[in-house]
Amino acid sequence: MFTMCSVSAISCDCQREHTEWDKLFIMLENSQMKENMLLESLDEILKVELQMLRTEMLQFVENFAGTCTTYLEKTTTQIWGQMDQMITKSKASGMLHEIKQEKILQEILQLNQNLSNRLSQLERAWQWRADESDQRSHSSEEGRVSYITHGSNFMLKSLWQELQETKAELKKSQKKTMKPSLPAGCETIILFPMRSKKIFMSVHPTGEMALFSFTVCTWVKVTEALDKTIVFSYGTKNNPYEIQLYLNYDSVVLAVKSNFNKIFAPKVISSGEWTHICSAWGSVNGTISLWINGKVVVTSSEISEDHIIPNGGILQIGQEKNGCCVGGGFNESLAFSGKITGFNIWDRILSDKEIIRQSEEDACNNRGNIVGWGVTEILPHGGAQYIFSP
Repeated sequence: MFTMCSVSAISCDCQREHTEWDKLFIMLENSQMKENMLLESLDEILKVELQMLRTEMLQFVENFAGTCTTYLEKTTTQIWGQMDQMITKSKASGMLHEIKQEKILQEILQLNQNLSNRLSQLERAWQWRADESDQRSHSSEEGRVSYITHGSNFMLKSLWQELQETKAELKKSQKKTMKPSLPAGCETIILFPMRSKKIFMSVHPTGEMALFSFTVCTWVKVTEALDKTIVFSYGTKNNPYEIQLYLNYDSVVLAVKSNFNKIFAPKVISSGEWTHICSAWGSVNGTISLWINGKVVVTSSEISEDHIIPNGGILQIGQEKNGCCVGGGFNESLAFSGKITGFNIWDRILSDKEIIRQSEEDACNNRGNIVGWGVTEILPHGGAQYIFSP
């Protein structure tokens, strides 16, 4: 009897309908379980998505590092900050409704979409920059082609210049083989075979030697120069040292009026080699200069200023005028030994271009108006002699 009642009571309890309170508690329990499950699922999804996003971002930064790195870092930091705020907000609410959770998910998806759009923009910008780089590379290729073309033109010009120089050298060599080694196209030279007080050349000028200025040019090839080796000298009875051009070992000296009024061009002469010497002087301001092989070496002023070279003196080549007459009182140690050609004197200071022209080819045709090489009487004495080219 007791057993049957117990079974009947249990059956009644199972079949009994839930009250409103029971339904409310059951709904709350189900809602709490669903919320917990949703939060756990959301955490897992967020962790996976954020990890994947971070991996993609790091890979993107590695692949496209450079100008976009700073921008990507800022964007990633902002997104991470926003997502952290949302996760904190979702955990703090505790009892969020399903609709609210869906809104959070939609916001996260929207953020993901925004990030995708930003990445697409960055990719397009990077592609544009890559295309621009390709264009620059193409331009650089064209520049390289232009450079190569320019280089080829430069090489052709260089080869042409070398050919012209070689041609000029061949012409010079041909002239040397066809003619004796005489400078400036001269056909005759004066030979001073030795140093002797009897060997010299007396010059008889075409015009008067009363000079307010002068220019003297000549070619010299000395055998050996001592302390004072005379190239030419002009003097009178009153002053044997009116004009002197002489060598001092490897140097050239020009003196006017006295040996104290002079200029000095050091280390310009080599024994056994032709050297072109031009000397100029003017009474006004006492300007004076020495030119060697067409180049001015030394200039000065206030040398024998306002002096006038007197007429009526004796002009000699290869010796110093220090006696009463031609050939008188010569000193053997002052005598010139070697060769001289192209001796000219003008009664003015030549221009720079004229002096340079005197050192060039065929300069022997440019003659002075006081002494002109090949037309003015220049007589040899002692063992001095003229040598003619064939």
